[in-house]
Amino acid sequence: MSETIETDAGTARVTWHRAADARLLLAVSHGAGGGIGARDLVALAGTLPAHGVSVALVEQPWRVAGKKVAPAPKTLDVGWRGVWPTLAAQGLPVISGGRSAGARVACRTAVELGAAAVLALSFPLHPPGRPEKSRAAELLGAGVPTLVVQGGNDPFGRPEEFPEGSYELVEVPGGDHGFAVPKRGPLGQDEAVKIVTDGVVGWAASLG
Repeated sequence: MSETIETDAGTARVTWHRAADARLLLAVSHGAGGGIGARDLVALAGTLPAHGVSVALVEQPWRVAGKKVAPAPKTLDVGWRGVWPTLAAQGLPVISGGRSAGARVACRTAVELGAAAVLALSFPLHPPGRPEKSRAAELLGAGVPTLVVQGGNDPFGRPEEFPEGSYELVEVPGGDHGFAVPKRGPLGQDEAVKIVTDGVVGWAASLG
């Protein structure tokens, strides 16, 4: 089931995957280069409801409008804030999540919006080849329990590049920014995606 929500950044869309007896809601948005059809988002929406976690896949207004290029981070934050009242109205603790640019939004706004936790999928620690342009402060400043799920070969930041902090990190060995793994690598694609879903299921269970 999908619904549209008017925000100050335009019309956003939420697609619901509800748990029968939900104790948490994971609201998760896409990155700057794709939509909610990303393999990790689809897998989480298909897996988490059986574990008592409803999933809301959130499409930012620029995607709903059919634009090819994401707007500035501040505009992404505005869109996310605009969707939040609908998420909070479900009466469940909300995990604020996102992949890539969406993970940055979740980290930047978590405390302000009252998120119970943050799920950062493929957090873009820095632009590819530009480690000096670190965004670590956004991750470290999330202020709530945080799980990072990162590909071992992500050009936006490999797991060993991440600073020490109070967050947890799950590595997808050999995974790129979209958690795709080499065809001749040690992991099959289905196994790689299962590392993502298993990691999030276990972490969500620890949140109570």
